[in-house]
Amino acid sequence: MNKHTFLFLSGLLALGACDRTDPSAHSSPQSSSASSAIPVTLKQDESGHYWIYREGEPYFIRGAGGTSRLDQLAAAGANSVRTWSTDDAERILDEAEAQGLTVMLGLRMGKERHGFDYSDKQAVQAQKERLREQVLRYRDHPALLSWGIGNELDLFYTDTSVWHAVEDIARMIRELDPHHLITTVTAGIDEEKADLILERVPSIDYLSINTYGDLDTLPGKVRDVGWPGAYAVTEWGPTGHWEIANTDWGVPIEQTSTEKAQAYRQRYESAILGDPEKGLGSYAFLWGQKQETTPTWYGLFLESGHATEVVDTMQQLWTGEWPTHRAPSIQSFRIDGKTAYDSIYLEPGASYEVTLEASHPEDAPFDIRWEFLPESTDIKSGGDREERPESVSGLIVQDRGDGRMQFKAPEKKGPYRLFTYVTTEHKKAATANVPFFVGSAEDHE
Repeated sequence: MNKHTFLFLSGLLALGACDRTDPSAHSSPQSSSASSAIPVTLKQDESGHYWIYREGEPYFIRGAGGTSRLDQLAAAGANSVRTWSTDDAERILDEAEAQGLTVMLGLRMGKERHGFDYSDKQAVQAQKERLREQVLRYRDHPALLSWGIGNELDLFYTDTSVWHAVEDIARMIRELDPHHLITTVTAGIDEEKADLILERVPSIDYLSINTYGDLDTLPGKVRDVGWPGAYAVTEWGPTGHWEIANTDWGVPIEQTSTEKAQAYRQRYESAILGDPEKGLGSYAFLWGQKQETTPTWYGLFLESGHATEVVDTMQQLWTGEWPTHRAPSIQSFRIDGKTAYDSIYLEPGASYEVTLEASHPEDAPFDIRWEFLPESTDIKSGGDREERPESVSGLIVQDRGDGRMQFKAPEKKGPYRLFTYVTTEHKKAATANVPFFVGSAEDHE
């Protein structure tokens, strides 16, 4: 018996039962006898494959992270939505139920990188009591699928005692709610992290992992680090801004929405569907829009509400069918014949030509809009809230309306991005941006 198997089995014994997913093994006098909860369990079949069962039926998670547009999520063929907290939980749970969706309900925990001290016993206990109230409030909702204890508590942390706090909360949930699964969410996975969770958090049912550009390697990595149980991928999507090529002045080069759609497909087919033994499904990121490095990097929707190509791709992956109205695509986007990978330098006030090649799979008409933004300086970590830069106006000299545009570079030196938004009457879109630097290489050294 290896170390990881020993730790895993020790966790099962610590729960007082060999089948840690059997609700009857965790019943509590505090559980409501009139509960409207729909039972959810996790079982391993004779071939060693893990399955979630909801109302006794196998349940593979086809989900997305986000709290809005749940009608569109259901229409796209998804069956679950993930939140990061219980903010607005009543509305989300009720709307999810109405749309036939389940909810992985997040329980927000303090993070070391935000100043929370897990050696402060009073603060840890107060947090536990706050989460107890949330569990009691939402445990009986029929849309509830699982509890997500914290999100990336391991990101840039040094105090590993956080895992003791996670276990304390997991055990509390076991007593309060016998009907739903329990997980905690990590930023990637490595052997040290796996060992700590196996040893200190035996009361979770499965592990949840957030990963982006290296998603393809996750099934193998889970086995390499010795994680013996099941897992779900709870954030995944485009290549992250921290793991992609940079310009000469050090800003990341964002994939076009067309490139992102291709990446979502490849990663879903190879990794999410590629591990039927341990993989329980996933939540694609982000079913909505946010500013993170740029206003378009992670959202599957634009600020305007237009759905990008990625939404179409996920619908085809989830249902096998494309939507009736498709999004356009972008083939190339250049400034004076150069792409983002050419590290474009411009002279202040000088004029330049833009060429955009875009198309629609059904040759439907589309509109093209341009936007100039200074490079964001409000860069955070772990998805923390960022402020959107303000647009720079008055730079377009001539817009021919066919993907060709002439502009003059800003007078102020520094890094910028030119965005394009290709939209249709059916609220579908493609988007791309090209970073450029006004000035010379010496100006940013």
